[in-house]
Amino acid sequence: MTNLWEDLETGPNPPEEIYAVVECLKGERNKYEYDKDVPGVVLDRVLHSNVHYPSDYGFIPRSYYDDEDPFDVLVLVEDQTFPGCVIEARPVALMKMDDDGEQDDKVIAVPTEDPRYDHVEGLEDLSDQQLDEIEEFFETYKNLEAGKEVETLGWEDKDAAKDAIEHAMDLYDENFDSPRN
Repeated sequence: MTNLWEDLETGPNPPEEIYAVVECLKGERNKYEYDKDVPGVVLDRVLHSNVHYPSDYGFIPRSYYDDEDPFDVLVLVEDQTFPGCVIEARPVALMKMDDDGEQDDKVIAVPTEDPRYDHVEGLEDLSDQQLDEIEEFFETYKNLEAGKEVETLGWEDKDAAKDAIEHAMDLYDENFDSPRN
């Protein structure tokens, strides 16, 4: 069975085009996580707060970030996909975030195969409402979990997102001894 974190490439042309492995679905409260030991998507928990994911959310394969997890990505979609779905996506922004004292930034991306997002090239193409909703979700989704503190730290452009993806790819290579070709 394929391990979507280790066996799948980071993307067809990273960091310009990446793969996003969906864990959590737009409009839902279930917090799924990919378990590489299963391998498969398992229910981690149901969000304690009465909020739902603003879009499909998951990770970038063959990446490892400063929080010692695969690098997080939120892919803007009109309709939810399914846990384990692989979406070819284009990074357009980076949301900086601190989760319990750890840097836990989020790449914001759009599907390369959805014409509704062809015009979205960067942060400036996202509406203030979209950005506010994403930020509000991540600021509040752990509010009712005991001892959890999350702080969003602002937005950066697609170049920052691509730099962060490169950093996550380098950390993966350093930690899991798998140099890129």
